[in-house]
Amino acid sequence: LVLSLAWLGPALGDEDKEEVVEEEEKEKKEDEVLSDEIKEEDHVLVLHEHNFARALSEHQLLLVEFYAPWCGHCQQLAPAFAQAATELRNESSPARLGKVDATAQTALANEFGITSYPTLKLFRDGNRTHPLAYTGRMDSQGIVRWMQRRAGPSATLLQDTDTATTFINSQDLVVVGFFKDLRGEAAQAFFEVAAEMVDMTFGVAEAAELFQAYGLSADTVCLFKKFDERQTNFPVDPSRGLDTAELTRLLRIHSLQLVMEFTNETSNQIFGAKIPHHMLLFLNKSSSEQLSLRDGFRAAAGGFRGEVLFVVVDVTGHGADVLPFFGMTPADAPTLRLVKMENNRKYQMEQDNFSDSAIRTFIQAVLDGKVKPHLLSAEPPEDWDTRPVKVLVGKTFEQVAFDETKNVFVKFYAPWCPHCQAMAAAWEELAERYKDREDIVIAEMDSTANELENITIQGFPTLHYFPAGPGRKMVEYKSTRDVETFSKFLDNGGTLPVEPPVSEIKEQPPCPRQSPDPPG
Repeated sequence: LVLSLAWLGPALGDEDKEEVVEEEEKEKKEDEVLSDEIKEEDHVLVLHEHNFARALSEHQLLLVEFYAPWCGHCQQLAPAFAQAATELRNESSPARLGKVDATAQTALANEFGITSYPTLKLFRDGNRTHPLAYTGRMDSQGIVRWMQRRAGPSATLLQDTDTATTFINSQDLVVVGFFKDLRGEAAQAFFEVAAEMVDMTFGVAEAAELFQAYGLSADTVCLFKKFDERQTNFPVDPSRGLDTAELTRLLRIHSLQLVMEFTNETSNQIFGAKIPHHMLLFLNKSSSEQLSLRDGFRAAAGGFRGEVLFVVVDVTGHGADVLPFFGMTPADAPTLRLVKMENNRKYQMEQDNFSDSAIRTFIQAVLDGKVKPHLLSAEPPEDWDTRPVKVLVGKTFEQVAFDETKNVFVKFYAPWCPHCQAMAAAWEELAERYKDREDIVIAEMDSTANELENITIQGFPTLHYFPAGPGRKMVEYKSTRDVETFSKFLDNGGTLPVEPPVSEIKEQPPCPRQSPDPPG
C-alpha cells in the first residue's frame, strides 16, 4: 500500500499528503506488530512474540508451525495446514492451528529450539515450557486426526458386551484395552499409545463381564481383526507394566496382513511397521500360474511374523515402478528377493524355488548370515573415464576408488533426487577445475543402479573422499556443497581448514535412500 501511494502521490500533485500517509502506514504497521491482537489467514492464527502468550491462554490445544518463507517444504505444507485448520474450526474443535515466521520471530525460534523447517509443536492448556513435538503425517487428514485424538478421549469406553460387539465389528481392525483400573499406570500408558496411533481405532473396557466375555483374567490389550487371526492378545506384564514403545511395535506388526500386497494404499503400512526384513514375491497377476505361487509363499510366512514381512509385488501394477531398484524387468517374474531394511542389502536364491519349505530354508540362511548379498551393477559407459567427472559402477568402483596413487572424491547420487540435481553443475565445475591433476579424480556413481558390499549409502547425495596411499581409507564430506568449499577440502588433503562455527538452520535433510515407495 505504501509503495502504491508513493507512486500515486506525485501524480495527484499532493506530495505533502503522500509523506503523511507513508508515516501513518508505518506507525500502523508498528502498532500491529506490538499489539497482542491475533489475526488469521485461512483460519490459521498468525502468531508473533507479542500475541503468542494470548494465543496460548485462549486455546486449550494449539498446534504451531514454525516456518521460513523461503522453505520449499513449508510452502508445500501450507495448503494442507490451512485445510486442517478449516476442518477443525468447522467442527468446533478446541484444537486450533497457528504459525510463526521463525526467521522474523527469532526470540520465539530460540525459545523453542527451532533448528529446521517446518517444525510443528503442540501447546496444551497454555503450557509454554513443555510443548509436544508433532509426530503425525504432513497432510491435512493426518493433522486433523492427530489433533482430534488429543482434543477428545483417545479411546472409546465400552460399557457392556453389546457396545463392545458393535465396536469390534464396526471396522476391519480395532484395538481394545482391558484394564481392571482405568486410572492405573497401564491404562494411562495405553491411552498414550492410542493418542499417537491415529490410524487405528481404540476402545477401552474395565467391566468384569467384558473380561469374562473375551476370555481374559488380567490386564490385556487385544487386537481384533476381520482377517488372519481374529483376536491377538498382548497381556500386560504385572512386574514391568505396559511398555508404550513395545505395544506400538506389536500393534504395527500384527495389524498387517500375514502377506501384504504392495499397492499405493499399503505402502505406508509396509514401511511404517519397521519390520527388519522384507521377503518379496514378484509375480504377474495376469498369470494364473504365477498367482498360484502365493499359496506356498503364505505357508512360509507364519513362522517369521515380526522378523520378516512377506509382500507380493505385481510387476504389471504398482510394483512396476520399483523394478529398477532391484535391477529387474517384468520378464524376471516370478522371482523372490529378501531385503534387509537397515542397509537395503538384497538377497536372492541361486535358483528360485517357490515351495514353502525352500522359502523358509532360504530366509533362515539369510538371517543366520550364511548367504551373501546380491549386489547390483550397471555396465560402465564406454567413455566413463574420458569426461572430467568419471562415471563409476559397481564393477569398477574398487579399482578406481582404492587406487593408491589417486585421491578420489566420489558423489553417490540418485537420478530423481532434487538435491543431487541442484549440485550437479557445481560437481561438473569442480571436475573441470581439477581435470589436469594426475593425483585427483572427481567421480560419481548412481547408487540406485549400483551397490557396494562394504559401503552403505543412506541418503542422497552422499560424498566420500578416498585418499591416496595404502589402506582402504574413506572420509565422508559433510560441509557446504559448493565449488569453493569442495576445492578447499581437496587442497587441504581431505579436510577443511578450521573455521569459526556457523549456526545454520537447515530446511531439510538429504534425500532418503529410497525413492517414493520402493519395497526395500
